Amino acid sequence: MGKHVLIAEDDTLLAQMMGRILSKNNVRVTIAYNGQEALEVLEKEVPDVLLLDVLMPVLDGHGVLQAIREKQLGCPVIVLSNLSDRMTKEKCKKMDVQHYFVKNDLDDDSLWPVVEQYLR
Repeated sequence: MGKHVLIAEDDTLLAQMMGRILSKNNVRVTIAYNGQEALEVLEKEVPDVLLLDVLMPVLDGHGVLQAIREKQLGCPVIVLSNLSDRMTKEKCKKMDVQHYFVKNDLDDDSLWPVVEQYLR
């Protein structure tokens, strides 16, 4: 398992589901259940891809994106959110987010192809 994905998601069931999808595709997965945990992981090892929830406790996804930018931790970021409004998407786009998923649209068939393209 050479590739590593960090999942920053406070919904335990969703995080574990995404972890299973990635693991069955031979990806090493680390799960952080809030933004602060995600930053702690990022400071030790920059993953090949970050799956990032926008609304999380302790530190939200926008705070994580800001820290990534400030620390110049270059890794592709795929945002996962229940927010589908244009303003949230635009804010993420300005923060160099590669892809934006609305969680309700997320399933096995939609997640892996997007993650895989950034793991190449």
